Amino acid sequence: MPLLAVVPENQSHVLAEFDCLDPLLSALRLDSGRLKCTCLAVSRKWLALGTSAGGLHLIQREGWKQRLILTHREGSITQVACCPHDEDFIAVATSQGLVVVWELQLERRGRPERVSVSWEHRGQAITSLCWDNSTLRVFVGDTGGKVSFLRAGSSKLGKGSAFVIFPVQTITTVDSRVVQLGYQDGRLLVSSLSRCYLCDTEREKFWRVGNKERDGEYGACFFPQSRGVTVGQPPLLYSARPGSRIWEASFNGEVLSTHQFKQLLACPPVPLISYRSEPHYSPAQKSSQSIAFPKLLYLGDQHLLTWTDSAVYIFTPQSGQVLLWTEIKDVVDIAVYRSELFCLHGNGRLSHLSLLPAERCGERLLRRESWLLAAAVCCMFQHAITPSRARKSIPIDRLEHLRSQLSPSTHLELIGQLEEVITKLEPLDSATSSRRSSISSHESFNVLDCGIYRVISRRGSQSDEETSSLINQSMSEEERLKEFSFGQDEDQVDHDPQSSERMEGERSELGLQFHLPLSFRPKPPRIALQAVKDSVSTFVKKTTEKINTLQMNSDLWRPDPREGGQVEASATAAPSPEDMENELYVEMPNTETDMQELRSATERTISQIQDPLVLLDPACLREALLEWLPVLERILGPEELESANVAHSNMDRPGEERWERDHLNVSSEQLQESSCSSEEPTESVTEEKKEESPELGEKEDQSENHLTSESDEKPPVVSNGTPPEPVRVASPKPLPSDLLADLTQLASLYVELSCFGNQADGGDVRAAGCITFLRRYFFLLDQERVRRMCLLCYQEHPEVQSSFIEAMLDLTQSSKVVEVIQKGDLLKSLRSLRELQPWSAPALLAHLHRLYEKHGEVAVRSFSQFYPTIPPADVMAMAQQSHFLAYLDNLVQSRAEEQRLSFLGSLLQPESLRQDWLELALTHDAPQLADTLTPDGQPRWHSHCFSWGYGRLLSLLTRLPADLSSKQKMAETCRSHGYWTGYLCLCCELQRRTEAFSTICQLDDISLLEEPHGVVPQSLDEWKLLIQLSQQCSTVAEPVAGLNGSGLANGSADCSRQVSPENLTLRLARTAGPDRALAVVQECGVQLVLTPHSTLVCELLRVAEKRQRAMIQTMLERCDRFLWSQHA
Repeated sequence: MPLLAVVPENQSHVLAEFDCLDPLLSALRLDSGRLKCTCLAVSRKWLALGTSAGGLHLIQREGWKQRLILTHREGSITQVACCPHDEDFIAVATSQGLVVVWELQLERRGRPERVSVSWEHRGQAITSLCWDNSTLRVFVGDTGGKVSFLRAGSSKLGKGSAFVIFPVQTITTVDSRVVQLGYQDGRLLVSSLSRCYLCDTEREKFWRVGNKERDGEYGACFFPQSRGVTVGQPPLLYSARPGSRIWEASFNGEVLSTHQFKQLLACPPVPLISYRSEPHYSPAQKSSQSIAFPKLLYLGDQHLLTWTDSAVYIFTPQSGQVLLWTEIKDVVDIAVYRSELFCLHGNGRLSHLSLLPAERCGERLLRRESWLLAAAVCCMFQHAITPSRARKSIPIDRLEHLRSQLSPSTHLELIGQLEEVITKLEPLDSATSSRRSSISSHESFNVLDCGIYRVISRRGSQSDEETSSLINQSMSEEERLKEFSFGQDEDQVDHDPQSSERMEGERSELGLQFHLPLSFRPKPPRIALQAVKDSVSTFVKKTTEKINTLQMNSDLWRPDPREGGQVEASATAAPSPEDMENELYVEMPNTETDMQELRSATERTISQIQDPLVLLDPACLREALLEWLPVLERILGPEELESANVAHSNMDRPGEERWERDHLNVSSEQLQESSCSSEEPTESVTEEKKEESPELGEKEDQSENHLTSESDEKPPVVSNGTPPEPVRVASPKPLPSDLLADLTQLASLYVELSCFGNQADGGDVRAAGCITFLRRYFFLLDQERVRRMCLLCYQEHPEVQSSFIEAMLDLTQSSKVVEVIQKGDLLKSLRSLRELQPWSAPALLAHLHRLYEKHGEVAVRSFSQFYPTIPPADVMAMAQQSHFLAYLDNLVQSRAEEQRLSFLGSLLQPESLRQDWLELALTHDAPQLADTLTPDGQPRWHSHCFSWGYGRLLSLLTRLPADLSSKQKMAETCRSHGYWTGYLCLCCELQRRTEAFSTICQLDDISLLEEPHGVVPQSLDEWKLLIQLSQQCSTVAEPVAGLNGSGLANGSADCSRQVSPENLTLRLARTAGPDRALAVVQECGVQLVLTPHSTLVCELLRVAEKRQRAMIQTMLERCDRFLWSQHA
C-alpha cells in the first residue's frame, strides 16, 4: 500500500460504512433484475423498503431481521414514510396515486390494518410524504402541485377514532411539481420547482419564502434549534437556491441570509471509509462546484445533508461551513435517522453510512478488528488522533496493538506511517494539567463565611465587567430601599437608633462579589416594618367591616322607636379609633373561644361515631351529627345565619327542628327584599346564558318550570326570581389542618347520610337541604365523596349536581387550563388536560363541563380518553342524550374487539341501564318507523337493510348476558322500533325460532338463514315450517327507496335472494339431498314447479351425490382389502 496523504485539520468528520446490507437484500430477493428496491425510510426501530412489485418490507434494525411484508395491488411503491412519534404507523404511496396508512399493531400482536386510504392523487405520481410531528396526519404532494393530508385513526388512542373515516382534505395546489415537504410545529413547508411556500395549517395562511423564483428541483427543510443559546427558539428553515446557495429563513418565512457554498466546495472530497475499497485522499485542489441541491435533510443535531447522483454533501449552516463532502456513486435516495444514512443506489443496492468524528471512527474499526481500515484512518486523520482528548477512545496501547496486527511483508509503509503517528501522541493528562495551571495562574478564590466560593479574576476579562455590573445593580437596589418611605404614617414610627446601625451593616455587605437574596439573610428593617404594618392594617380593615355588618343586622340591632333618627345615625356612623381598637381586642379572644368550642364539639362527635354501636345504627349516627351541626352553623355558617342563631337563641331546640327552620323556611320579608333587588339581574343573566347555549337554556327552562310547579306543595329552596346562596369554596376563618380534616369527615358523612329534614320527608325536601348545605359548607366537603353521592343518591334531582359543578367551576377558575379552554381550541385544551395527570376526578369534571359548554357534541366524543377517572354516569348527567350516546359508542369502540362485550357489561351499573341505553340507541340516528314497520306492526320488505347510526352498540347490547325477563323486554323493544337484526338474535336466544322464521319470511332475505349471524334451520321440521311460512307470505315486496345494500337491480328484485319455496328447496337440497328436499316439499302440500335453473341444480346435486357415494364405497373397499391383507 502506498503512502497515505494526510487530511487537513479542518476535516474532522468522516462517513463510514460498517455494515454490509447485501445479505439482507439477497434474503429478500431484491438483488435480482426482476425485483428491486424503489424507495426507503428509516426510524429508530424500522428500515422500510418499498419494492417494484408493490411489497413493503419492514426490517427490524436490531439484528436486521425481517418482521413484516405489506402487499399492495395498486402498483409499485414510490414513497414510504415512518411516523416519527409512533413507530406503529407507516405511510405508503403507490405508482397509481394511492396513499395508505398502515397500523402495524405489533404491540397487541394483531394483524396490520389499513387505517386510512386516499385516492386524492389518482393518476398523479406522488413525490413526497411527510408526517405531522405530533398527530397521526400525513401530508402528500404530487407532480401536479397538489398538496393534501389524510388523518389516521387508531383504537389505542382511547378515542374510538379507528372506526371513524376522516375525510381527505386538499390544502393547496402550487404552481409546479412538489419536490419536498416538511412539517414542524404547525407549519408546512412546500418546495416546488419554482418557489418555496410556508403554510400555517392551523390558521390556513400561506407565505412565499423569498421573492426570487428558481427553475429546477431544489429542496427545503426545517432546522430545529436544539443546541447552545438557541434552545427554545423557533426553528429555522433552509431552502436551496441555484449555484450552490442556500437561503436561511425565519419560522415566518422571512429570508435572513444566503449561504454561498460554491467556493467552499473547491476543497478535495473526504474519502469514504468502507470495507468495499481502500480509502484514498487526494490533496489536489478542485475547482468550485455549482450544484443544485435536490433535497435538504436535517442530520444529527446541527447539520444539513444533501446529495447528487455522484456525491453527498454535509453542511454546518449555523457557521456557514462545509463539514465534508464525499464522492458516492449512483445515489438515488437517502433516508436519515440522527447521524445515520441509508443510501439507495440506482442498481438497487443499499449502503448504511454513519457520520462520526474521525477518532470515533478509528475506535469502532478497532473494536471490529478491521485493522487495515483503522490504520488508514489513524494515518490520514493524524490531527484527530494525536491530541490528548483522543486517548479516551484510542489509548496508546491499542494503537501499538494495531501496529502489531499489520503484516510487515505487505504493509511496511503503512506500519511506518503508524509509528510516526504513535510518536506524536499526547498523553491523557496533558490537557488536564495545562488547564489546571491556566486556572491557577489567572484566578484565585477564597471561601466566605456563608459557604460561597468567591472567585477573583486577574485577567481583566469580561468576567470583571459582569461582576462590576452586578455590584452596580445591587447598589441601585439598596439605594431604592433607602429612599423607601411610609408617607403619611412616618410620624407614627419612632426613631430606632439600632436601625441605622443595621443599615450600615447592610451597606457594608455591598463589597461582596455576589449579591444573592439568601434565605438566611435578614430583611432590611424598613421592609420588615412595612410588612408588619400592612398585615395589621389589613386585619383591622376586615375586622371593622365585620363589626359594621353585625351592627347593621336587624336581628342584633333593635333601635328604640322613640330615639328614631338619632339611633339610626349613630348606627351608621363610623366608630372612633378608640372604640374600634377596643372591639378588636374583644373580638380576638372570642374567635379563639369559638375555635376551641368547635374543636371540642368535633372531637366529641368523632369519638361518638367511632363507637360501633353508634356507627352501625343510622339513627344514632344521625342524632350525633345533628347535635354537632348547630356549633358548625354558629361558628362557620354564613353571617346572616350566625346572626339569626344569636337573635333567636335556638340552642334549646332539637337540631333537626332548627335545620328545618333555618334551611327550609325563608321569611317573607327577606324573600320580598331579595326578589325586588335581584329580579332584573337574574333575568338578564339567564337570557344571556340561553342565547349562548340554546340547549342549556332549554334545560334551565325545564328546571324552572319544575320548581314552579312544586312551589305550592313543598317549601321552596329558592323562591321565584331569587338567586340561590353563593357557594363558599373557601373557609371564612383560618382552620388548623387537623381540625379541618375532622370537619371534612363529619361534613361529608352528614351529606352522605342525607340528614336533611325528617325521615318521612320526600326526596325533594332532602335535595333542597342538600343543596343548601353544599353551598354553605363546600369548603369542608370531600369533593370526590360528594361527586359519588350526587350520582348515587340524587340522580333524579339534577339541581344537586348543578350546585356541585358550580362549586367546582368556581374552585378551578384559577387553573391555567381554563385560559386554554376559553380560547376555543379543542385539541390544545385536551392536550392541556392530559398534562394534568394524575387527574382529580372533581376538578377534571369541572374542566370537561367547560369544554362541553364551549364545543358541545364534538367535545363529548373525546371524553372517552378520560375513562375510568370520569365514568359514563358523570357524562350522562352532564350532556344531552344524543351527545351521551356518541360518547358511549366511542368509549366502547376504543377497546379491542374481543373485549368490547365484557367492557360494556362492566359499565352497566345498575343493570337497568341496559334497557335505557337500548331505547336511547334505537331512537337516535335511526330509520323512521314507517320505513321499518307496516301499519299493522309487521316487518317491511328488506327493512333490515337500513343502517342504524349506533348499530355496533346495539349489537353489543343485545348480545349482553341477562335474565329471561330482561331479554324478553329487549326483544319487544327491538320489534317495536323495527330493529330486526337484534330482534332475530334475541329470538334465537329465547328459543322463539318460529317468530324468527316468520320475520325472515316477511323481510324476504334468504341471507338471514346463513351463518354466522343468521338463523339456520336445525331439523326437517323447521325446514317444513319455513317452507310453509314462505308460501303464506307474499313475495311481492314493497319497493323501498334508498335502501343500504339494496337488493334492487334494474327495477326488479333479485329472485335468488328471496325467501321463496323454490330457493328454500334448493337450500335444503344442498343439505339433505335433492330427493329428500322434494319429498319434504310434497309433505308440506306445496305445489312447486322448479325453474330450469333449479332443475339443473338438482340434477347436478344428484350426480355429485352419486359420485360421492361411489368414492366413499371405493375407499371403504380399498381399506377393507388392505386390512385383510395385513391380517393374512
